[in-house]
Amino acid sequence: MQDRRKLVGGMFVLTVGGLLMLLPPLVHLFNHDADVFGVPQIVFYLFGVWLLLIVGTAVLTRRLGKDTSAENGSVES
Repeated sequence: MQDRRKLVGGMFVLTVGGLLMLLPPLVHLFNHDADVFGVPQIVFYLFGVWLLLIVGTAVLTRRLGKDTSAENGSVES
């Protein structure tokens, strides 16, 4: 049970971290006339953050597994 709570907490941190990384003041830091592999730096940053959020979510949900308490009708306190 404790491990599941840690994973749910990790999902919350991932969500809040992703939100903070996509706020305009932080995104503005990457709005320069530089290119990364021929792509503007801001586009590379936004898609990089997006990709990291997807990968992080996939990893956490795989480790979380299936919630069996909802199927049994039991309520945890």
